[in-house]
Amino acid sequence: MKTNFITIALLSFAFSVSAQKYEFQTVKDIDAEPVISQGSTGTCWSFSSTSFLEAEIIRITGKKIDLSEMYNVRHTYPKKAWNYVMRQGKAQFGEGGLNHDVINSARVAGIVPQEVYSGLVGATTKYDHSKMVSELEVLLKKYANPEVKLDPKWKTEVNVILDQYMGKEVAEFTFEGKKYTPKSFLEMTKLKLDDYVTITSFTNEPFYKTFILDIPDNFSNGSFYNLPLDEFVNNIDNALEKGYTLALDADVSEKTFSSKYGIAVVPQNESDEKTILTEIKSEKKITPEFRQQEFENFNTTDDHLMHIIGKVKDQKGTTYYKVKNSWGNDQKYIGHDGYIYMSVPYLKLKAISVLVHKDALLKNTKKELSL
Repeated sequence: MKTNFITIALLSFAFSVSAQKYEFQTVKDIDAEPVISQGSTGTCWSFSSTSFLEAEIIRITGKKIDLSEMYNVRHTYPKKAWNYVMRQGKAQFGEGGLNHDVINSARVAGIVPQEVYSGLVGATTKYDHSKMVSELEVLLKKYANPEVKLDPKWKTEVNVILDQYMGKEVAEFTFEGKKYTPKSFLEMTKLKLDDYVTITSFTNEPFYKTFILDIPDNFSNGSFYNLPLDEFVNNIDNALEKGYTLALDADVSEKTFSSKYGIAVVPQNESDEKTILTEIKSEKKITPEFRQQEFENFNTTDDHLMHIIGKVKDQKGTTYYKVKNSWGNDQKYIGHDGYIYMSVPYLKLKAISVLVHKDALLKNTKKELSL
């Protein structure tokens, strides 16, 4: 009886250890604006990048400013339309974009506070670009047809649709008692847009060089700095340690990326796909070769952009990245109030790239990249 009791006790202990529910505690938490929702739009690229710029303003000046995400979107759509029409429809036109598109927009058009440009028209309270995009697609397909003479008025027609659904552009405004233009407001924030770089890791391109990443949403042909995988991750860790956040482009199509549970992991065993969302399980070791394979067979695509603002760890001491999402924090998405806790293996496998301040990079990396 005594032996049986001890055996049962040991088995019970072993089971409790192997089926541990996640318990997280904060390791690093960098100040950022609250989670908000992009609504029924494909504008995560602007929500991610704008949240990143907000955090940069806090880091640089200590000032919290709720920036307009839709101002960047409003100024990027004409560029996407131009790309589609001038390539005679042989390019992608859609709602997607990348982090550097917001930087490009800000360089040309500046930035504005959310209170100045919400991107909502009339009594509308939630973002929904479905009708706007449908109308733009019909218009642009007509003008992208090489058999039809291109009328210069097409650009005006694009702006009419954007104004109708998002509101007219802002030339001058008052913020906290002072008058600004979008460009002078950018200057006031102390953001230096040339200080931001995008890093990634792919084996089909030389390391420590820039290249144009061949993904559908890179309509503006943005350049990426290519690093070995471990160095890519080490630079992310270094940035967070030094108090810098990062804008993240990643694949979120995996079953083990869950907004409901607020977790993103890569189980070692496929049989753990469901249980790993709530219980600690072993994760797969990610190599550069496997990462590249998953990218080239389209298992890893640039689905969604978010904002890395810190780190947490579970009761076993395993580290996860705290990622701010833009799907809101209502009851539909209950995990960690709109944040995702992303494991290191998941980031190594599914992160397309990160946008970060160049001073957040490791010293040796900056030297290799001549930054």
